[in-house]
Amino acid sequence: MKVVAVGGGTGLSTLLKGLKQEVGEGISHLSAIVTVADSGGSTGKLRRIYNIPAPGDIRNCIVALSDIEDVMRELFQYRFKGDGIEGHAFGNLFLTALTDITGNFLEAVKLTSQILRTKGEIIPSTVEDIHLIAQFEDGETVVGEENITEYGKKTKSRIREIRIEPQKAKAPIEAIAAVEAADVIVFGPGSLFTSIIPNLLIRDLKEAVNRSKALKIFIVNAMSQLGETEGFTAYDHIRVFLHFTGLNRIDAAVVNTKMPSGDLLSRYLNEGQEPVIPDIGRIARENISVYAEDLIGEKDNFVRHDPIRLSNLIMKIARDEVFS
Repeated sequence: MKVVAVGGGTGLSTLLKGLKQEVGEGISHLSAIVTVADSGGSTGKLRRIYNIPAPGDIRNCIVALSDIEDVMRELFQYRFKGDGIEGHAFGNLFLTALTDITGNFLEAVKLTSQILRTKGEIIPSTVEDIHLIAQFEDGETVVGEENITEYGKKTKSRIREIRIEPQKAKAPIEAIAAVEAADVIVFGPGSLFTSIIPNLLIRDLKEAVNRSKALKIFIVNAMSQLGETEGFTAYDHIRVFLHFTGLNRIDAAVVNTKMPSGDLLSRYLNEGQEPVIPDIGRIARENISVYAEDLIGEKDNFVRHDPIRLSNLIMKIARDEVFS
């Protein structure tokens, strides 16, 4: 089957690490459509200097799908020290240099994917230099992915409206073609407002997803996120996703039911983050199939979906819902 994963940040790269194990087996073709609205850190600096789409999430997804030695993965994730280049990831600089040489961000992504021998196709959701703009319930308008999350943390105000500029930004034809050919489209996990939703704010991409008869799966985050989803239940994630994107349906939802261990849970609670309540009944009443399992691992003192468990469940859902 053909699978398209849509999102950004560490959530999408985690999912891809698991799904790549299925390429050549249950998955005939894997595509990742990745947000380029990031504005912080190394990515933000390179965007301002070179007027290019954000390379950071693209880099992470290329590394996640790569089929190369560990040292090359470490190289692309390496961050420099010292004045001038401090904090820049080698992979971000590599993508920026290739874009400057070829004059084409999408071509730079394709060439980098070839060099790292990815087991799937990485496609930016647009090759235009887009910016995320949010209006909060307190009336404030905030520009930039990083600023939006920070403002939400500081004020506790909710996002009332979110859009991109330029509003007429287009998706690459490769992204539209991948969606049109897909048997399964997966959204998330990841930052709801700043990693997942921005992809569907690109109008022609949203329209392609709405036209698609593919099975649409939404992976609910395991923990709430400061500045974006404090207090959100699993149902709230899906409700807000559909409201802000304008998608007409989600067919299946993936919900974690495992609680983090005591010490790790305490740290998250002290930082204001809580496990997302799996209110399965509310989701099921929306005619959405719910798959609730223990899905998280605890690596490097963070709560993350386990890539293999998550991938195995996605394949099971596809068999149940599409190929049964």
